[in-house]
Amino acid sequence: MTSDALLLEKIHSDADDALNRSGLDVNRIDGALEGQALIDAANGCRVLGVRSKSAVTAEALNALTSLEAVGCFCIGTNQVALDAAAAAGVVVFNSPFSNTRSVAEMTIAEIIALQRKLFDRSMGLHAGTWQKSATGSHEVRGRTLGIIGYGHIGSQVSVLAESLGMRVIYHDIVPRMPLGNAIACESLNELLKASDTVTLHVPASPATKDLIGEKELRSMQPGASLINNARGSVVDLAALSKAIGDGHIGGAAIDVFPQEPGSNEESFKCPLAGSPNVILTPHVGGSTEEAQAQIGRDVALKIERFLTTGTTTTAVNVPEVDLPSHHPDQMRILHFHRNVPGVLSALHSILADAQANIHAEYLQSLGDLSYVILDVDPIDREQVGKSISALPETIRLRILG
Repeated sequence: MTSDALLLEKIHSDADDALNRSGLDVNRIDGALEGQALIDAANGCRVLGVRSKSAVTAEALNALTSLEAVGCFCIGTNQVALDAAAAAGVVVFNSPFSNTRSVAEMTIAEIIALQRKLFDRSMGLHAGTWQKSATGSHEVRGRTLGIIGYGHIGSQVSVLAESLGMRVIYHDIVPRMPLGNAIACESLNELLKASDTVTLHVPASPATKDLIGEKELRSMQPGASLINNARGSVVDLAALSKAIGDGHIGGAAIDVFPQEPGSNEESFKCPLAGSPNVILTPHVGGSTEEAQAQIGRDVALKIERFLTTGTTTTAVNVPEVDLPSHHPDQMRILHFHRNVPGVLSALHSILADAQANIHAEYLQSLGDLSYVILDVDPIDREQVGKSISALPETIRLRILG
């Protein structure tokens, strides 16, 4: 087994320190990989780091038998076959909150830009057209911002918008405590009818697919603006294009799309291209140096803790198990296994035969998978390892110390 980590897609260099502390030699490939190319590149690696464009399929996970952890250096984990990773005892980490501020700041900038039609005025000057007019331009002070999804990003947008003098209303399917003077709406329709600008901050799910379609757009105030810095599946772009074309919607800012190019070399098409007062950005809401550095540190630290202590806290696909650091005179057993009766009893019998006292133990299960950490007296690593690995329920075993 090699001690290498492979990082793809220009993951920030701040990730390297934590991975190096884990004893890993970090290798990098700038672009995204999938299929056999990914399998070939990551063969023998213990850790694989990806962003949003690589595809870590079940086939790849089954082929990469040395792989112990996948780090998604981004918010989402849709690019990884999570169930297949869990079945192989491969832990998947992500960084769901590190780019919160960056997305919130861009949203505020777009709110102002749409109300002032700044992008249209700028493009006009680039084309040699001088169009100085106050018609259709507004201050955001005193206007109503409707936030759909009041989680980490939505609530930060709320605070920033209030500091500009905006009235903030929000809607979330989960009860959320309002910050500042924000007011919760009982329904999505109530929010749409009352907002001058609507901004989306919801996850991708069957419940949010086409959350904003033709019906919802027609419920919005004439001339209102729509911002989507959340997920590409949330807004029906064809319906939005039609609503902008006939003047019902006054502007939009879209950072995420149902289909996005896999690289900077691929072309991009969108039904909103060329529409007036529409800001299109290439999925850069969280793409600031500060956010990428924080994501690099956050995910790498989670991987470091897993490799050095076995901690799976914040993992997205396996049971979350954590024990305080074990005593230097003890050894730590990390065991992924099928969630069936009798496994702990078998482990205890093996350790009893090895005359090893158990000092601490913590087991958690998630569906068909269980994970246990045991701190024990020093053992014959090779013999005990063979006995535990031979259990038919064993998926993956590591022994530390």
